[in-house]
This record gives sequence, structure tokens and C-alpha cells, in this order.
Amino acid sequence: MIDGDVSVGAVRELLAEARGGVVPIVAAGDPVLRSGAARYTGQLDSETFAELIEVMRATMHDAPGVGLAAPQIGIPLQIAVIEDLYDVEAEVSRVRERTPLPFRVLVNPRYTPVGSRTAGFYEGCLSVPGYQAVVTRAAEVRLECTDEAGREIDEVVAGWPARIVAHETDHLHGTLYIDTAHMRSLTTSEVYGELWSDPTPERAAQALGFTVDLG
Repeated sequence: MIDGDVSVGAVRELLAEARGGVVPIVAAGDPVLRSGAARYTGQLDSETFAELIEVMRATMHDAPGVGLAAPQIGIPLQIAVIEDLYDVEAEVSRVRERTPLPFRVLVNPRYTPVGSRTAGFYEGCLSVPGYQAVVTRAAEVRLECTDEAGREIDEVVAGWPARIVAHETDHLHGTLYIDTAHMRSLTTSEVYGELWSDPTPERAAQALGFTVDLG
């Protein structure tokens, strides 16, 4: 973990430890995940920034996951990468509004709910390995940030991509999904695969005793 002010040297030292372009993911309990990340204002030179993005992307793929925030590799800057191109069953895709999400870089992102529609689904986190829980989130969010080239982004994101955006942005402000999850839904990933991997968590809610908004 990199403490205090983020220096190019400290980041390059961490990146030099990458094996096959991959670095370890920080687990829950490490203060870097709770302290809130600093806004990115050009603290890194262009070469280091580009290498950081590539290492974050490779680490996300290796995990595997659909998003990764810089604090998850010990760098307290407001930078995240997201990508979701995994094949899922048609019914899962329809119910969860899980549409393909090409690779994107989010710098200093923030999101606000659009409308009142919400939905609750199981989600997990690379920093909380081995568990999943149901989180109710806005079904649509307005995303405001810049990309890796400094271009302004201001758009509405819906469905599963909105969930990914919210999850990764929360990381940058010291929030983990377990902070807002329906904790009675908490399950190991193994049990989730055996019992609760339906398109919706409706059966799990009935059996485990929690209430969930299915959208």
C-alpha cells in the first residue's frame, strides 16, 4: 500500500512488482480501502499513468472481475477501470439488464441516481473474496468523470453497467459493497453457485429472510 501523498516513484515501485502485468489485490481490512482516494490531478507522468492503467486492466482480467479501482491495488487515487464482456445466459442478461460493457477508464468519477427505479441483485468484490450479497442500487445513474485522455464524460448508464459504475466509484470514497448490502443475503460464492444463482435473488430472499427490490 502507498501511504500519504502519491508519488511517481512509489507508484512505479509498485508497478515494478507486477508479475505478468498483474499485481496483488488488496483485501478488506486494509485502510487504503476505507480512507477515500485523492482526486487525480496529474500526479503521475504520462508513462506511469499509462502503465498503471494497463496493470489495472490485466489485474482485473486475471482475478477475474468486471471492474477494479486503484485503491484495490494500494494506490489511493480516484481512478478505476471497468469492462464486462462475459457471456451470460439470455434470461440472466435480460432480467439483470446485463449488456456488454467495453473497456473504459474512469478518472474522478461520480454518479447520481436517475429516476426512482432500483433493483437488487447479488454482487461480489475482488477485495472481499469468496462472498456475495444482494445490494439494492439505482437502475440508472448519471456518470460524470474524465477518461484516460482527459476527455469529459457526462452520460446516463443503465442496468448492470450502472451497477458496475456505482460499485467501483464507491471504492474511491472508501465504501465497500458490504456496507449497503442486505446482510441476511450474505453467502459464500460456493453456496451461491449451488443454491442462489437464479436470474433474480427472489428465492434467496424468501429462504434467508430479507426483502429485495427486483426492479
